[in-house]
Amino acid sequence: MSLTRRRFLAMSGGIAALAALPLAIAQPAHEVEIAMLGTARGERVWFAPLGIAVAPSTRVRFVNRDPGNSHTATSYHPANFERTQRIPDAAVPFHSGFLLPGDTFEVVLDAPGVYDYYCLPHERAGMVGRIVVGTPETPGWQGAVVETDHAAAALPSVERILVHGQVMPEEAA
Repeated sequence: MSLTRRRFLAMSGGIAALAALPLAIAQPAHEVEIAMLGTARGERVWFAPLGIAVAPSTRVRFVNRDPGNSHTATSYHPANFERTQRIPDAAVPFHSGFLLPGDTFEVVLDAPGVYDYYCLPHERAGMVGRIVVGTPETPGWQGAVVETDHAAAALPSVERILVHGQVMPEEAA
């Protein structure tokens, strides 16, 4: 029998025990979806969730659910348009190419650590995301690269993602 958050809280006396639970992926999913979204007129675009915690070897499926725009899911890495590396050293960089509405792209994230990614045409509009694979206690873990650019300011902290499991764009502020 696995120990769920609810059972852990019941056994250990309630909300105060929540702080002892290191992360919200106690029961890891082997596949997650990240939606690419935008408003009808295109004045706002985003990934949902904006930040998510997953176990190593999780398949991440990016789905363009924005009927008015094409998007990409592109990891920050020198192999992708000579960008600063913001994924673990052991990770394989990814770039979906342009996804039209309804298109999907999948990647399996094996290396533990923090993966920051962006939409190539919409990065300046704040269309960025963060995936946390494993926890800092996971062997081989590589934390977030500290950046002070526009994209980094839009990303939720690793700590917040680990506590909540995922962070939606409207919750990021």
